[in-house]
Amino acid sequence: MTKAKFWDYGFKIEGHSTKDAFDDDGRLVCAAVSSAAYMAANTITEIIGDSAEIKAEDGDMYLNAKEPSDKTKAVLKGLKLHLSELQKQYGKRLSVITEV
Repeated sequence: MTKAKFWDYGFKIEGHSTKDAFDDDGRLVCAAVSSAAYMAANTITEIIGDSAEIKAEDGDMYLNAKEPSDKTKAVLKGLKLHLSELQKQYGKRLSVITEV
């Protein structure tokens, strides 16, 4: 299962949604989550120009924005909404959590 944890200025996504190489739903969820996370990270750093600590390796991604602008906060909210909607369809593959 893929787990996405969100906090005020960032997120951490870890785990894989696939059960095996023939798991089409799992591959679809992995691709959708990965694509959305990379788009959010690239938009924050390359388009908006805000600074963020980013780590991506072996399918996991971590992003923590430093002094985020309102635009960056909106991108993070958009990513959380997008993944929450995916969770409604693929709840056995994706878990979205908000940390306080």
